[in-house]
Amino acid sequence: MNKLNAFGVLFLVSTSIFFSACGVKKQALSNKIELAENSIIAHRGAWKKMGFPENSIVSLKHAIELKLAGAEFDVRMTADDSLIVNHDPQYNKLAIETTTYADLIKFKLSNGEKLPTLKEYIKAGKENNNSTRLVCEIKPSEISKERGQIIATKTVQLVEKLKAGQMVVYISFDYDILKKIRTMNPTVSLQYLQGDKSPEQLKADGISGLDYHFSVFKKHPEWIESAKKNNITLNAWTVNDAEDMDWLIANGFNYITTNEPELLQERIKLSPVSNGMKLIWSDEFNGKGAPDSTKWDYNIGGEGWGNNESQYYTNRPENVNVQNGLLSIKAIKEDYKESHYTSARILTRNKFSFKYGKVEIRAKQPSGGGVWPALWMLGDNKGELNWPACGEIDIMEYAGNRVNKITAALHHPGHSGANPDGGFTMIANAETEFHIYTLEWSPSYIKIFVDNQQFFAFANSSSVPFNKDFFLIFNCAMGGTYGGPIDPNFVSSTFEIDYVRVYQNK
Repeated sequence: MNKLNAFGVLFLVSTSIFFSACGVKKQALSNKIELAENSIIAHRGAWKKMGFPENSIVSLKHAIELKLAGAEFDVRMTADDSLIVNHDPQYNKLAIETTTYADLIKFKLSNGEKLPTLKEYIKAGKENNNSTRLVCEIKPSEISKERGQIIATKTVQLVEKLKAGQMVVYISFDYDILKKIRTMNPTVSLQYLQGDKSPEQLKADGISGLDYHFSVFKKHPEWIESAKKNNITLNAWTVNDAEDMDWLIANGFNYITTNEPELLQERIKLSPVSNGMKLIWSDEFNGKGAPDSTKWDYNIGGEGWGNNESQYYTNRPENVNVQNGLLSIKAIKEDYKESHYTSARILTRNKFSFKYGKVEIRAKQPSGGGVWPALWMLGDNKGELNWPACGEIDIMEYAGNRVNKITAALHHPGHSGANPDGGFTMIANAETEFHIYTLEWSPSYIKIFVDNQQFFAFANSSSVPFNKDFFLIFNCAMGGTYGGPIDPNFVSSTFEIDYVRVYQNK
């Protein structure tokens, strides 16, 4: 696969086997191979950390040693019809399809290995391997479509001859290559790479998985649920960044293709999904324009909001919009409806609420004296009981007058206003870097973290109002009892949120 950035998922599903996302239990196949207990596909083998050549036998062996779920590799055909393993259409500046294998192997790989034939590669992949599938990408021919069909036919025939059919998954950017393979084998696992067909189209054509660049899923998030409903394996490539890995893991992708398998191992261990939780609601802010109206509503107005705040909340794009994968809430100094500042406050009331679970929010703070951004929650019964009887959970509050100080608080009867149950911590670069703010909420405790470091804990019980549904609120106020004096030179500042994810135990 061509590396466009960072992220990838992939794998195979036999028609009689279903694989759950990330952390799959071992399931025996007919040839006694068991899938490794991870979702990791090594892109061109596990080569990067050790400095091995890509698509080499040593990188394949290392993927097997790591017991990864799969090792991806690329197949091309030489001028004399030898099937070889190499990603690019050229090798040592020689065009593979118009050069004989004898001429190509005059040049060694960087570690001294010979350019491997497909036969040598498959044989090596079978040795001492009881966990790692061989993910075979058949490259389209640059000479003709017909030659691509010949490459596919010869590849499948060789794999079957070597009795490796149960170990191999076929992937390709050429849809006709996959359809050709399907006519040869009705049960083999096939994954399409191009990213231009819906899960429904793949199912209709007998293609068992989509293996698209991760950015495709951000443009078409509806394909994630569609793939799950249609039993189409979810894959993405090529994923090398921790944030992208976390997103795919959270959204239940079956496999992730990466140049960084060791990093992906770490991210899987840290994921709530791997710890028995399920993503129940999220917003990755991958759209453009206003926040998703199926998820968010607005509070609009001024008059202090009970805290002597100076802003007027609007739903104007100047104050709140989604672009480039971020939600931006912008506080602006301007005269507007008898206020001298504008900003925005969005909430999920009547659209999404929940009781207990884990909330992760990645955000970067605004700057300037007087800014008061917050990520918080209120009880669904606020209209009945009012505040503080309804309960308030402040996952994160910040004030530009107290740079790098992060505060958490719980407001409830007897502990509200200036006297909540709360805590704080100091972090570096709150206004210039993104940090992850986390709430863990159960019947027995409430814990709050920044970047996986806990700084507040509370013993939950039936005597406090934290045992019912709450909804989310994101806003940026100006001044008030917490924000403090507003810098007279303040012009504008933006509170940026990368994502919000809510998990619950399965």
